[in-house]
Amino acid sequence: MKGFELGDRVAVETAAEVCGRCAYCHSGDYNQCPHRLGYGALYDGAFTQYVAARQQILHHIPANVTFEQASLTEPICVAYNALVEKTPALRPGDTVVIQGPGPIGMMALFVAKLRGASEIVMLGTRHDRKRLAVAAEIGATQTLSIDDADPLDLVRSLGDGYGADLVVDCSGVSIALQSAMEMVRPNGTITKIGWGPQPLGFNLDPLVQKAVTLQGCFSHLYDTWERALNLLSTGQIDLSPIIGGVYPLADWEAAFEQMESGENVKSVLLTS
Repeated sequence: MKGFELGDRVAVETAAEVCGRCAYCHSGDYNQCPHRLGYGALYDGAFTQYVAARQQILHHIPANVTFEQASLTEPICVAYNALVEKTPALRPGDTVVIQGPGPIGMMALFVAKLRGASEIVMLGTRHDRKRLAVAAEIGATQTLSIDDADPLDLVRSLGDGYGADLVVDCSGVSIALQSAMEMVRPNGTITKIGWGPQPLGFNLDPLVQKAVTLQGCFSHLYDTWERALNLLSTGQIDLSPIIGGVYPLADWEAAFEQMESGENVKSVLLTS
């Protein structure tokens, strides 16, 4: 295998299979290939000791990056794509609201901080108290449980009072879009990462009135992974507060329960 040798440490993208023939594959946007099969979704995942992966989605792990850190490259890539590679990109001095302090939300916080956001508000629920504390530790300027207070009041108290330049929905709850439309400033942007299967049931006219850009963001590409691994290697992203525990593969149930309960932002499974 050209460029790789037996024993090399690698990180693997999630695009297990793409067709290589469609317009999106030919343009380099293989994350939008209609035949894409992702690990853990449409393709049997990596909860095993050995996984066969095509060379095109392999990335060398820098020597100073541990396996535990490298295992979280993918959520970093999701956030980096959403906040940097999508248009319009996040600008220094922006006010950013992040809905949902899960792994993707935390990575969005890291990226927003690196891009120079002046205010970063992390929103969660009572269930997320420990995660909100972690968000404050890694750089959120404000944290709030939406069960305890109205986030709109907080957002309007910041800056010039017109709202957030960017609202990032990482919650996976459809109703979060209604709140995002209230919090975003005119000419601002809402980036939706979280999947929400519930019907909306509310009016989208505020998007028109405010001339808001609403954009979806899905997956990532090869260059995104290289940049994310470089951020880990240079220490610009420190995942220590995010990794709540490292578990052997046999203890997968405990690892998931700790995340479900809100004790861990992210649990890491290792085969050895």
